[in-house]
Amino acid sequence: MIGMDMGSRSVKIIQMNKLTVIDSRIYDTISFYRLYGGQGKGNLKIDLGELGFDELDQLVATGYGKITVQVEGAIHLPEIQAHVKGAVFQTGLLNFTLLDIGGQDTKVVKVRDGRAVDFMTNDRCAASSGRYLENMAAILGLTLEEISAYSEDPAELNSTCAIFGETEIIGKIVEGYSLSNLAAGVNYTLYRRCSNMLEQLESDTIVLAGGVALNGALKKIIEKETLHEVLCLPQPQLNGGIGCCVFGEEKVATGGNHASSTC
Repeated sequence: MIGMDMGSRSVKIIQMNKLTVIDSRIYDTISFYRLYGGQGKGNLKIDLGELGFDELDQLVATGYGKITVQVEGAIHLPEIQAHVKGAVFQTGLLNFTLLDIGGQDTKVVKVRDGRAVDFMTNDRCAASSGRYLENMAAILGLTLEEISAYSEDPAELNSTCAIFGETEIIGKIVEGYSLSNLAAGVNYTLYRRCSNMLEQLESDTIVLAGGVALNGALKKIIEKETLHEVLCLPQPQLNGGIGCCVFGEEKVATGGNHASSTC
């Protein structure tokens, strides 16, 4: 079974055999679309064999890009459903709140008995996304791994815009704030952008997915501010693709071949 998660910044393709990940690839989204978009006359026509995957395996696709792009020959799965299935599979939990911070959007999903019962998204502002974190890390001269080490004594950052946030950071540097203060402030800004959604869709356990889940400082901040248990998925970036594979295996087991249009 092959799962594809078409994210705003990267395309993840995962191959699973008997629900064990045996291969995974991550591609830059724009480069991937340029390579395969023109071959399908409006859709993505992907040669799985050319990518090194088993051409006979069923492909299940999901993701941010699926809103406007269809993949020829694939079962298409709603994004929320894919991420919930992936998180349930990776954690073994049935009741939790899933926080997925992607390249350009944030999703918070309340999960009960292994199903999404409510969800909220913020896809209109890059300030609550991985793009914001990348921009701020670049301004501070830090790698994403380095910025994730800071959570204490944060500088107060008030800008709600990823672009104007750069100007604010520069001003704080001029005022004499330390690198650690500013890095912690950036991480707290990420938390504040999703804190209202986490409060409204509250659970005793919060599960982190998406590339920003690798930010250890954000995990500490959420634990401190919410007083809830916070878990990072073993493979947070691949969660959507894993969920696609799980869905596909379920369909094979039940003899079905169509995805639900609901979450």
